[in-house]
Amino acid sequence: MHEILRLKNLYVPTLKEDPADADIASHKLLLRSGMLRKTASGVYTFLPLGFRVLKKIEAIVREEMDATGAYEIMMPALQPSELWLESGRWDDYGPELMRLNDRHDRGFCLGPTHEELITALVRDELRSYKQLPLTLYQIQVKFRDEIRPRFGLLRSREFIRKDAYSFHDSQESLQETYDAMSEAYGRICDRCGLEWRGVEADSGQIGGKVTTEFMALAESGEAELVYCDCGYSANTEAGECIPHPTTHNVSELTKIATPEVHTIEELAQFLDIPESSTVKALSGKDAEGNLVVLFIPGCHELNEIKAARAIEGFTLLTDDEMKAFGLHKGSMGPVGLPDEARIVADSSLKGVPQWVVGANEEGYHLLGAAPGRDFTVDKWTDLCVVKPGDSCPDCHCALKGARGIEVSQVFQLGTKYSESMGATYLDKDGREQPFIMGCYGVGVSRTLAAIVEQHNDEHGIKWPLAVAPAHVCVIPLQVGDDLVQPKAEEIAQACQKLGFEVAIDDRDERAGVKFADADLIGWPLQIIVGKRGLAEGKVEIKRRLTGERSD
Repeated sequence: MHEILRLKNLYVPTLKEDPADADIASHKLLLRSGMLRKTASGVYTFLPLGFRVLKKIEAIVREEMDATGAYEIMMPALQPSELWLESGRWDDYGPELMRLNDRHDRGFCLGPTHEELITALVRDELRSYKQLPLTLYQIQVKFRDEIRPRFGLLRSREFIRKDAYSFHDSQESLQETYDAMSEAYGRICDRCGLEWRGVEADSGQIGGKVTTEFMALAESGEAELVYCDCGYSANTEAGECIPHPTTHNVSELTKIATPEVHTIEELAQFLDIPESSTVKALSGKDAEGNLVVLFIPGCHELNEIKAARAIEGFTLLTDDEMKAFGLHKGSMGPVGLPDEARIVADSSLKGVPQWVVGANEEGYHLLGAAPGRDFTVDKWTDLCVVKPGDSCPDCHCALKGARGIEVSQVFQLGTKYSESMGATYLDKDGREQPFIMGCYGVGVSRTLAAIVEQHNDEHGIKWPLAVAPAHVCVIPLQVGDDLVQPKAEEIAQACQKLGFEVAIDDRDERAGVKFADADLIGWPLQIIVGKRGLAEGKVEIKRRLTGERSD
């Protein structure tokens, strides 16, 4: 049986005003309700009520992980650099990796993730196919040196995450675990009271080619996603893009003066045509430093992740590099490029017979530039960021848009880490084979913030029952008397015996303060005990979710 929480002695320092540096609802309300306190930029202390919510989310995650057959372990947050050098990520991960040296000048990092460590852990002792599949997980503090921590727990430098790793001897086995984890992640979102979507995503620094993000829908979310009523959904960075470029019919290649025109918007206005009838050029170089010029519909933006996938080592040119190649910013086109330039174009332009493009001369553009006649495209590929209005790749209806908070993600890693780190097992024929791996992460502290983003109003938080710091708060309007407080205590103990988690606001405060704090903290059920009601044999019950009151 849970102890009754007594607010008189509980450390819950609520605030009347929004903190100046808090921008979104969850950041404001978690600070105001006394659940968090800022320690440094992107670093927070969980106070008693916030910690209770955090532990409830962790309990839900543990139950779902254990139900999949995964086993919990605990790995160190401090990881030796040599493991990351083995995998090749020590340099690739970038400045977000928190690095440090010990007194012997040995390199370490504070782990943002644990692929290297888990691979090293099993490679000497998980030796036979008979031991597979195996899934291990942990719930632990992670670290990321964010260049600009913001939005409270949504983009912090220290955060709590569940990370799981699975080891397999076949793709079929990996797929089974991947599907089981995906189903478990959906249940975690449901049990936490989140409205969510599973979306196609990019694997980023983790690696692998197959991955799904679980997004809690929220206007404050940093991620943009598209979805269709047929069930398709994707992060805009990863979704397949099917734009609708339009042609500007000019039968012959025509060069026109376009003074002071440097952007697609300015070009479309100058010619009085839609931006979808123009073609945008972007210049870059590949891993060997060779010039690559990309062409996409003028109404879309370049997806640099897709570009890097299509061209090994691709990076955009700086202004100085463009000048060195003889390119004119704002006036680039496929006709008259340097001979060494490689032309890569978005697949949607393949069916557009005439392009409106730069003339590779300052202050001039071309109308009617025809692929195959005036220039040759070396490669057609998907290069654009998908956006609402593009066609769904599954049913071809127009995609809708939303914003979301990434709360969890599942990955099929394949042999990325096992091959680079020499982690193998013996198959049925006694041959050494690299493990096929999966990786599965839940942002526990981020999930807490996402719940608040979806469940709040102008008065405070509205916790779903499963994750609330307590289910019931009993509020005596008088304390220290011989009527109201004893009855409130009796009610609190009765609720406790029924299995509810109970708080009692036994502070010597005005009723208005208690009511405001009860709504701010977000107790799901409030039982208000006062002299007037007791004289009639009644107490008032308020349901925080709906605001409904009854005697």
